[in-house]
Amino acid sequence: MRSVLWFLLAIGVIVLLFVSLEQNGITVMDLGTFDPSPLPKHVVVFVLLVVVALALLRRRFSQAIKAVLIWLVIAAALAVGYTYRFELREVADRVMAEFIPGHAATRGRTVEVSRGQGGNFVVLTQVNGARLSMILDSGASSVVLTHDAAKAAGLPLEMLSYSVAVDTANGRTRAAPVTLQSIAVGGLVEREVAALIAQPGQLRQSLLGMSFLNRLQSWEVRGDRLMLRAYP
Repeated sequence: MRSVLWFLLAIGVIVLLFVSLEQNGITVMDLGTFDPSPLPKHVVVFVLLVVVALALLRRRFSQAIKAVLIWLVIAAALAVGYTYRFELREVADRVMAEFIPGHAATRGRTVEVSRGQGGNFVVLTQVNGARLSMILDSGASSVVLTHDAAKAAGLPLEMLSYSVAVDTANGRTRAAPVTLQSIAVGGLVEREVAALIAQPGQLRQSLLGMSFLNRLQSWEVRGDRLMLRAYP
């Protein structure tokens, strides 16, 4: 029985080899100059044949079939996941946007953000690489950062000059003008964005204002969704 199995395995390997040679345009006469580099994709098939043969020799035919089927299903699932990785990422973004307030779901040049429980659009951003939460405020002429947010973004707080008067929920205060290296919302990235830094304790939440929104091709609110669209 073992001899028969080894014989069938040898035949299978030989057939696999000649099929591969034929697919690569190589005849038997060309074997002397044969370059095996195009064949790595067949190594997996060869390993599966060896696994089946070894399992058969141990009289575990049913277990071998189950194991091979399981690995084939896993390989197929990984292949499908890799092929549709971009589409799956968009689906995952949409799902996360529904359950994580402020999460930006990116679809090409468009980003969607769901409205938060308080009625505002809380947007998760990256400012100079630091993750910051901001409230969309179209009434603010500029992006406004709290003092703590500016510190997290690595801005030089000791060199600030609070020379700009601004109105906040706590009343009138002063802020320092700065230029942010980058602001990213989902897949949208804008660089060299004008912003203000509020004095310590004068602002509870950073504001995503018009100095960022005016950089976009368009932005609008559709029901409970904020739609941000970048230029091509």
